[in-house]
Amino acid sequence: QVQLVESGGGLVQAGGSLRLSCAASGMIFRINNIDTMGWYRQAPGKQRELVATITSGGTTDYADSVAGRFTISRDNAKNTASLQMNGAKPEDTAVYYCRVSIPPKVYWGQGTQVTVSS
Repeated sequence: QVQLVESGGGLVQAGGSLRLSCAASGMIFRINNIDTMGWYRQAPGKQRELVATITSGGTTDYADSVAGRFTISRDNAKNTASLQMNGAKPEDTAVYYCRVSIPPKVYWGQGTQVTVSS
């Protein structure tokens, strides 16, 4: 089994910055085959949506709403992924989930709350 532990959520004022981290642990043969790592978010009353993803080779993808403000990164040696959130907006308020793809399975973290005050 694979466990994902997220950290770094909290309250931030509009225009401020926050950094989320996700650490994967568990069965070694699975951990060493992590493909894509990503962050998704779900605001109250809305569907879960993609925020950013990064492949094992470092290719990134961002939602249009966060491009230019958020940066995803990963450390393959440590099996961690981070999301640097700059220029936070109230509409960024949501529960943020870490997602890890280890073909053929996908794993989700428990989520961390991010609240941006106006």
